[in-house]
Parts: sequence; structure tokens; C-alpha cells
Amino acid sequence: MTAARTTSRVVTVLAPCVTVAASIGLWALIKRVGNIPDYLLPSPLAVVEAFADDRTRFLSACGETALCAGAGFAIAAGVGVLAASVLSLLPVVERAVYPLTLLFQMVPLIAIAPLLAVWFGNGRPAIIASAAIVSVFPVIANTLSGLRSRDPALAELFRILGASPVSMWWKLALPASVPSIVTGLRIAAGLATIGTISGEFFAGIGGEGAPLGVLVTTDLRNFQTARIFSSVVLAACVGFALFGTVSVAGRLLLARWMRSA
Repeated sequence: MTAARTTSRVVTVLAPCVTVAASIGLWALIKRVGNIPDYLLPSPLAVVEAFADDRTRFLSACGETALCAGAGFAIAAGVGVLAASVLSLLPVVERAVYPLTLLFQMVPLIAIAPLLAVWFGNGRPAIIASAAIVSVFPVIANTLSGLRSRDPALAELFRILGASPVSMWWKLALPASVPSIVTGLRIAAGLATIGTISGEFFAGIGGEGAPLGVLVTTDLRNFQTARIFSSVVLAACVGFALFGTVSVAGRLLLARWMRSA
């Protein structure tokens, strides 16, 4: 049993690494066989060299993007769980307000990002708002779904014992919704990075502290495709890191919830 579990874990770790290595090899092969110009598709080595030549700026930009993505995600997580809890306690408000929350998903972020720059100004506030807006709906939807999935028999028992709606939410509905909340947070973690980069395209500030989105737009104007690829890879790393952090924290939370259930 232990050997099988160890093998499964090794496969889980190695499978993505093999896929990434194969993708890079295929990329290099297409570049070499197709004789594609560097401005259309740089080689993997050229991307690594572009990063190495200016790694201080790239790492600084990566840190700035990670900071905004993390802040936007945290706001979305807090607001999403709180909003869903209020909606679950007030059914009339839920019927009136919940359809409006769909606007966060219906309206393309690219359409409202310029408005965020107008309302919040250029820089971190607008970028964080962009990340929060694009990632808040999955938290609301999944949390609300989890709060609704409480055990009807236990809910009836709480009512018989005279528990208040707030007490029933705190002691029954919220603990029962932990798996759904974790699912919503995982989805939001991936979306937060997308919202951050989109916000940086419109509200990012250049200079030494420029984030990845600004580097992409600047390098695009200069046809420095290798640098663009470096920024994209770093942005993907930010997304993976945020998603991984949330996944690990969610797994620990779910383990504790299973023990207390």
C-alpha cells in the first residue's frame, strides 16, 4: 500500500515535468525545422537569454504582479464569502442582488479596465481592483451553493432547538460549505492573475517598478518577442504559485474539516 502510494506521488510529480519538457522540445523542433524568424517565435534558449540579460527587472516585475494578484485574490475571497453569507441569510436580497453579480462575469474585463484606471488612477489600486472583480464571482457562486447544501435534517433540528439564522449559518451552513468555498477559491486564484495582467495593460505604470503587463506592452512595441515570452512565462509562474498556495491551504482546511465532521 505504501509502495503504491509512493509510486502514485512520483507519477503525479513527474508527469507534468515530462509534459513541460516535451513541450519545450517540440517548440525548439518547430523553430528549427520551420526556420521561423525570431520576431515570430524565439527559441527556448533565446527566451532564457532574454531573461538572464535583464533578470533583475524581470524579477522585480514578477514580484509586483504577484503582489497585486495576491491582494486582488484576498479581497475577492473576503468579499465573496461575506457577500454569499449575507445573501444566504436574506433570501429576498439574494433574489434581488444575485443576478447583478453575474455582471462580474458577463461584462468583459477588457471593457471596464479603462474605467478602473479612470476611477482608481494608474497603478496598484486599479490593478488590484481588476484582479478582485474578475475573481470574486466564483467565490460568491460556490460559497452560496455550499451554504445551500446543508443537511435539511440538521437544519430542522436547529430550528426546533430555537437557533437563530446567524447561529445556524455559523455552526451549520458555513462548516458544511467548506469544500465548495475551497473550490471557488481555487478558481478565483487562477482568474486573479488574468485580471492582474489585464489591469496592468491599462493602468500599469512604467519605470523601474513596472509590472509584467507593462513589460509585455513595452516589448511588443519594440518587437522584442523573446522578452515577451519571458514575461508570459513569469506571469504563468505567478498564477501557478497562487493556485498552488490556495490548493495546499485548501487541502489542509479540508483535512481538518473531515476530521471534525
